Amino acid sequence: MHVIGRGDGRDGDGRTDREYGGDAAGGESSGGPVAPRSGPAAPVGEPVAPLGRFLARDGSLGSHVGVDVDRPHAALVVGKRGSGKTHTLAVLAEGVDAADGVAPVVIDPMGALSGLADADGTVRRQPRVRPDAIPASAWPDLLGLDPAGPAGSLVWRAIAESDRSTPTAAIDRVADADATRAARRAAETHLALAAEWGVFDPEGLVPADLVAGGPTVLDCSALAPAAADAVCAAVARGLYEARVTDGIRRLPWLFVDEAHAFFDGVAGAALRTLLTRGRAPGVSLVCATQRPAALPSAAVSQADLLIAHRLHAGDDVDALAAARPGSIGSDLADRLPEGVGEALVVDDGAATATTVRVRERRTPDGGASPRASRIRADRGS
Repeated sequence: MHVIGRGDGRDGDGRTDREYGGDAAGGESSGGPVAPRSGPAAPVGEPVAPLGRFLARDGSLGSHVGVDVDRPHAALVVGKRGSGKTHTLAVLAEGVDAADGVAPVVIDPMGALSGLADADGTVRRQPRVRPDAIPASAWPDLLGLDPAGPAGSLVWRAIAESDRSTPTAAIDRVADADATRAARRAAETHLALAAEWGVFDPEGLVPADLVAGGPTVLDCSALAPAAADAVCAAVARGLYEARVTDGIRRLPWLFVDEAHAFFDGVAGAALRTLLTRGRAPGVSLVCATQRPAALPSAAVSQADLLIAHRLHAGDDVDALAAARPGSIGSDLADRLPEGVGEALVVDDGAATATTVRVRERRTPDGGASPRASRIRADRGS
């Protein structure tokens, strides 16, 4: 098995693909496609998440391919709707779950990844987090207020001075604040709205809850966008701080689907921290998006692994090419595969770009589109 993310071109049992007669960069040898080789299901010592197999230009399959999960990584999975992006995210999460010493945590804004619970995992629908997991300085942005404005600054002060057990705990501070009536009313209204989201609870999730067993899927599909943003911010920040303080032993892998939406909100700061500083404490981040052009440039440039499915929008292709001029450069558009489940995998450490067919999932796929032909006609419904 060829392992991407190791940076040395070697597979899990210490040999390069060329030592097996294949080409690590393309899945082909001089004599034609590489036949799948037998061997241990997982490398000895260092864990690997099986991803799929090399795909040759003639459509034949080559060597098995896995992703290193022994070291922390920042990965980006991109692709237009229906190209297999969310499927690939789930495949990686399955692989992380099967490895020792690591724990997958999934932010699922569309409710498409609940099938991961079949791997002895947990789906938490409408998850709840502690209010104090969001910094006081972030609350104005979370509520859509100008931090420097009268209502926004009042919310900031009220959150900082309250016990932060619930958003309503800050309302009492607002009522007694030295501010105009209009500012107090606006602050109270926005804090009350946050309380109605139902995601803040003094007994909400903590990092130890998220890494206790199999995959933890946080189903945010029923939440308002700002509420889902709060959950993502609290989880990303909590996992990072827990590893910095040795609060959890297992190394977390945070998977974020539709990541462009979260980078635009209060979760953006916490996600950027994982991208730029997550390696030292051992926190990995895997972002998936249909719109790489909507991501901040750091989310693309800081990713050491890129898995790119089919993309048609020119600005999305340009965003990826601009971030990786040395490995894929201006020919990215020509190298992106067209088939569903096929992906161009760029490994910065090994400076390779290869085409892979992603394997089938082991857990149920909750993201398949509904089809009218599968629904029995019923005039009464």
